[in-house]
Order: sequence, then C-alpha cells, then structure tokens
Amino acid sequence: MTRPQAIPARLVANATIAVLVFLSGFVLFEPAPSDLLLCLVVAIWAFVGLKLSRPMLPMIALMLAYMAGGLLSFTQLQAFQKPVVYMATTGFLIISSIFYAAVVQVDTERRLKVIERSYIAAAVICALIGILAYFGKMPYASLFTLYDRAKGTFKDPNVFGPFLVLPLVVLTRAVLTDRLSRSFWRMTGILVLLAGIFLSFSRAAWGLAIFALLLVTLLAFLTEPRQSHRLRMLAYILGGLLITALLLALLLSIPVVQDLFAQRFKLVQEYDGGRLGRFERHIIGFFMVQELPFGLGPFEFGKMMGEDEHNMWLKGFTAYGWLGGFSYIVLVIWTLVIATPLVFRNRPWTPFVQSVYAVYLGHLMIHNVIDNDHWRHVFLIYGLLWGLYALEWKTQRMARMRPAAPSPLIFGPVALPRAG
Repeated sequence: MTRPQAIPARLVANATIAVLVFLSGFVLFEPAPSDLLLCLVVAIWAFVGLKLSRPMLPMIALMLAYMAGGLLSFTQLQAFQKPVVYMATTGFLIISSIFYAAVVQVDTERRLKVIERSYIAAAVICALIGILAYFGKMPYASLFTLYDRAKGTFKDPNVFGPFLVLPLVVLTRAVLTDRLSRSFWRMTGILVLLAGIFLSFSRAAWGLAIFALLLVTLLAFLTEPRQSHRLRMLAYILGGLLITALLLALLLSIPVVQDLFAQRFKLVQEYDGGRLGRFERHIIGFFMVQELPFGLGPFEFGKMMGEDEHNMWLKGFTAYGWLGGFSYIVLVIWTLVIATPLVFRNRPWTPFVQSVYAVYLGHLMIHNVIDNDHWRHVFLIYGLLWGLYALEWKTQRMARMRPAAPSPLIFGPVALPRAG
C-alpha cells in the first residue's frame, strides 16, 4: 500500500528539481522565473520533508552572514527601490544553494543525473538560441544578442558564456571515458556549446572553458586505473583538439566573426588598463573599502566610478560590507577544503563531481575580472559541493561505526558502498 504512493512522490520531486535547474538558463530579467518558482517549491517542500543536515551549517551560516552584510550596506543608501530587488535576488540564490545541498543527499545518484541532464538541456537550447540569433536566423534575434555578441536567454554575454561551461565539461569528460560509438549526441552537444561559448566573445568564458577542460581531463586521467583507457583518452584528446581547431577555423572564416574575435582576443583591452580602467578601479576600490565597514551598497560603486566593480572579491566588500566580504572569502576557502577530497572518492557521481569542481575553481579565477554574485549556476555549484560533502560526511561517520571499514579512496582496493 505504501510503495505505489512513494514512487509518484519521488517522480514529482525529481521533476520539480529538473524544472528549477532548467529554468535557471533563462534569465532575461530579475527576479527570474526560476527564483519565484524556487520560493514556492521550498515553501511546500519544507512541509513535506526538506531536511538540513549538520555538515551544511557552515555554508548556511556564511551565506546568511553574506546576506546580512548586504542588508547592513543599505544604511549607506538614500534610494532603496533598485537595491532592494538586487538584494532580494541574492536572497533567492542563497535559498537555492541551501535547497540543492539538502535535496541531493536523498536519492543522490538519481537526483544528480536529473540535475546534470536538465542543465545540459537548458545549456544546449540556450546556446542554439544564441547561435541562431547571432547569425540572424530566428525571429526577434536582437533580444538574444548584445553588442554584436551572442547572449542567448541571459541579460549579458558574460553570463551566457560561463553558463555553458559546466555542461561542456561534463559532456567532454563523458566522451573521454566512454566508447566513441556511444558518444555521438555528446559530441554534437559539445560542438553546439563550444560555438555558443565562442560567439559570446566573453574572454572570461573562454578562459574558464580552457582551464576547466584541462583540469577535468587531468583528474579523469589520474583517477582512471586502467592503462588502456588512459591511452584511449590521449587519442580522444588529440582528436578533440583537431575538431575544435576545425570548428574555430570555420567560424573565423566568417568576416564579422573574424573582426570581433581579433578585437576581443586581446588579453588587456583599453577599458582594462587605461586610466580609471578595470584594474585601476580595483586598486581604488580596495583602498576605499578599508574605510567603509558597511560598504557602499549595491550599484553605488558604479555610480562613483562610471563602471561596476568587475571583481567578485571587491564586490563582496562594496555591496556587502566587511561582514559580507570576509564571509565570502571564508566560504570559498572552506568550500575548497571540503570539496577537494570529493574528486578522489570512488562514487557513482565522481565524474560529475570532478566536472563541478573544475568549473568551480575556474570561477574563482575569473572572480578577479568579473562580479558574478548573481550567477545562478555558481550558487547551484555551491549547493552541489556542500550537499555531496554532507552526504560523504554521513557516509564516513557510518563507516567509522562499523568494524574494518573499507578504504574510501579511489586508489584503494575496495570502495565504500553507494550512499544515498
């Protein structure tokens, strides 16, 4: 009598997660549809079994402190309408991190697959929209481009491009570790995502993609125990580089693409290194916030300097004060500490964790040149890493209570049984 009731509930729960992740790829305005739906889902889920585990508490406490710092920064403001919407969006995203961390600890393998596939579907559709719009092959193409760059279903090309990187890394790792005959659709998705990232003309997205692909390839190679599969990976890497070079040559054969690429390929643009450019504003900003414990408040730095911070570390202090800025730094360090061991565990979801981890490290690098405190996929990544850490913590705790617990390392002779 109970089993028929449990199956629909699980299906509804997983379908809800799939819809939330999918909608995170459509952010033409804020609050986005996924933000509003998330509030409804969390409110209902809280009454039917959403549980917060003890290992999640550091993330929750630090994110709430980050939010509290943002609210305190309102004491520096005179106009509140736009900043209130901004800070409300931050609140939605913090709730999303907590939600994803909580839900992946139950039915873990299945829910991670749901999240992975929904994200990939959203990214491929978003990339296709951006590509078609860039070449003017769809109605209302101007809605999905900005400054002659593809932006898909996002407000900015610099968000559109990085959003596509995690699915690209997940698909690439899957191709590297599987038979080529089973990877046709994966390779098709990879080509679409590569084209979307390229046509965003986002230097941050280009650098993020290169870094994350190199790191996940290294992790996959190091954690693959079979020599024959390592040799196959090397062959795939060489083939992938050749195909990528051909795709790049094809895109660069289009004059308008070639001209914009030549302009964007410069490592330091005039608005980066010029007077009051991006880097000089960073220096001025960090000296400025030393005397402003409550920060400046949202949007105030841009009003003063003519441009936004374009630096996540600086944004933490200007928009969220000392409390928010230091809370975010501690969150980053703590996340690295708890997430790094996860990439070497022998779990069914280790390939996905390695991909998420590589993209997370890449985002920490581009924190230096862009402020991404409202990127939905970054908060999804935080939720996934902390949720899987919480699951691993509980698994290890149970293992310590058993005699002769097996080694959890991927290089060990025996792996722990599947958790979740």
